[in-house]
Amino acid sequence: MPAPVHTLNGARLSRLLRAGIQRLLADQEHLNRINVFPVPDGDTGTNMALTMGAVLASLRRGADDHAGSTLTRAADAALDGARGNSGAILAQFFLGMGDSAASHAALSTAQFATAVTTGATYARDSLSEPREGTVLTVITDFAAETARLAATGLHDYLGLFSQALLKARTSLQRTSDQLEELRAARVVDAGAQGFVDLLEGMAEHLHRDVDAEPAEVAITAAEHEAAAGETHDLSHRFCTECTITNATIDRRKLREQLAALGSSLVLAGTTRKSKVHIHVNEPAEVFRIAGSFGEVTGQKADDMQRQQQAAHARQRRVAVVTDSVADIPDDLLDQLGIHVVPLRIQFGEQSYLDKVGLSPEEFLAELVRNPKHPKTSQPPAGDFRRQFEFLASHFDAIVSINVTGKVSGTHNTAQSAAERVQSASTIEVLDSGNASIGQGLLAIYAAELAAKGFDAAYIVAAVRKMIPLTRTYALIGSLEYAVRGGRVKPAVKSIANALGLSPVLASHTDGRVAPAGMLFGRRNRRAKLIRFITRRMHRGRSYRVGIGHANAEADAHDLLEQLRRAHPCIESAFVMPVGSTLTAHGGPGTLVVGVQPTHS
Repeated sequence: MPAPVHTLNGARLSRLLRAGIQRLLADQEHLNRINVFPVPDGDTGTNMALTMGAVLASLRRGADDHAGSTLTRAADAALDGARGNSGAILAQFFLGMGDSAASHAALSTAQFATAVTTGATYARDSLSEPREGTVLTVITDFAAETARLAATGLHDYLGLFSQALLKARTSLQRTSDQLEELRAARVVDAGAQGFVDLLEGMAEHLHRDVDAEPAEVAITAAEHEAAAGETHDLSHRFCTECTITNATIDRRKLREQLAALGSSLVLAGTTRKSKVHIHVNEPAEVFRIAGSFGEVTGQKADDMQRQQQAAHARQRRVAVVTDSVADIPDDLLDQLGIHVVPLRIQFGEQSYLDKVGLSPEEFLAELVRNPKHPKTSQPPAGDFRRQFEFLASHFDAIVSINVTGKVSGTHNTAQSAAERVQSASTIEVLDSGNASIGQGLLAIYAAELAAKGFDAAYIVAAVRKMIPLTRTYALIGSLEYAVRGGRVKPAVKSIANALGLSPVLASHTDGRVAPAGMLFGRRNRRAKLIRFITRRMHRGRSYRVGIGHANAEADAHDLLEQLRRAHPCIESAFVMPVGSTLTAHGGPGTLVVGVQPTHS
C-alpha cells in the first residue's frame, strides 16, 4: 500500500497536474468523437487539449515548491490558452482554485477542498446560462464530494481522490440522461469526460508514486470515426474568442452587451484580464464591444458550420486548408468544405480578422476613409495548429495551400505549426506560388480532388503540377494606395499618371507577385487587359476563371464577358469581391483575374 499523503506542495501538485493533463491529451480523439453539445462540431477534445496543453507547457518550464504559486501559474496559462466552451470553463475553474490557494505553500485536504469549491463557483459564475449535464455539473459534484470528505476529517489525499473520483464518474454517467442531445446520441458530455480524464490521471499517479515524475504519454490519432451527433442547423455560426486586458474591466456591463449577441457565452478571467467565448453570427461585433472595454488580443472565430461538416465528412479522406489571402466564393467554400485561417489586418491601433472581423467591402470602405494605411500580418502559428489538430481528428490527411512565401511568412508559419502537431494524420503544406484568385483556384482544385476521394499523395502531386500553370493578374485602380503603403514612390506615380500608364501585377513562376507589364492609355483598359491575359493563355486549352473586384462589380462582369469572347474555352467562372491583399495596394476599381487550365 502506498504511504498516506497529507499535504501537496507545489512540486507534488505540479506532478499530479501534469499526469492528469497527459491522460486528457491521450483521450483527445475520443472526446472529439463524442462531442454533441452545445454544437456537434467535433472539437471539444482539441479545445481542451489546447487549453490544458498550455498549462502543461507552463508547468514543464520549472518547478515551484509553493502550491499557491503553482495553481496561479496554471490558471494564467489556462486563461491564455483557453479554447472553446469547455476550455474557458476549465480556465475559470483553475482561476478560482488559484485565488483560493494563493497564500498556501502546501495544501491540506481541507484547503484543497476549499480551493476546488471556489473553482467550481468561479466556473459556474463564468456562464451566462449554466446548463446541467455538462462539465459544469461534474465539477460541481466533485467539489461537493471533496468538501464533504474533508469535513469528515479525511486527511489522506489517497482516500480523498479515490472517493471523490467515484462521485465524479457517477456524475459523468448521469450527464447522458440530463441533456436530450446526449441521450439521443447515447454518449456522455465530452467536456465532462475530459475533466474526469484529468482527475483519473491525477489519481493514478497519486496512487503509484506522488514523488515520481509522470510518464509522458505518446499521443497518436485513433481511427477516425464520425462524431456521435446528428448534423444540426446552427443559429450562431462562429465560435468567437478574444482576450481583453485593462486596468479595470466592468465585467457586468461586458457580459450584458455580449449576451445580446449570441449564445454559449463564457466570460473567464478577472477585472484585469478577461477571456471571452461566445457563439455568434457577427464576430466583428464581439471584437468591437470587447475593444470598448480594453485592449483586445487573441482574436479567433472558428466556423462551426464548416467544422460540423468536417466531423461528418465520411466520404472524404483529405481536408483542404488555406489562408484568407485566397479569394474563394462563399458558396464554394461551403460546398467543398475548405477551411480558412484568417490573417490579421491592422488599421493603426485597431486589429481585425481578415474576412471575419472585416469583410472585403468593409475593408475597402475603411481603406478609403482611414488616413492610416493598413498592414497585414500572418496568422499566429497557434491558429494553424488549432485548425490542423481539429481536422487531424477527423481526416486521414490535411493539405494546406498557402499564399506565396515571396510576399508573406504565412507558408512558413503553417509549416512550423504542422511540425508541432502530434497525430497519425499526414499534414502537407504547399506554397501556392500565388495569391488572391489564383491561390483560391488552387485550393478549389485540391478540394475537388478530395471530394472525389483521392488520397493526399495524389492531391499534392496534382496541385504541384498545377501551381506553375495557375496565374493571377491584377489591374490596380489607383497608384495612390501603393504610394501610401510604401510600395511605389510618389515620383513613379506622377510619371505613370502623366503618361497614362497602368501597371499590371501578376504572379510569376518563381512565386513573386510583381509588375508584368504596362497598359498604355486610360481608354479601354479592360479590353487591353484581356489582350494582355489571352496572349498568355493557350488557344486550344480549357480554363477555369475567377474575377475579383474592389467595388467594381459591373466592370468585373464586363471583363468576364470580354474574356469569354476572346477565348472560347472558358469552362467555368465566378465573380466576387476581392480581398484585402491586392485591394490595399490598388484601392477601389482594382480588378483581379485568375486563370487555371482545367487539366494539368
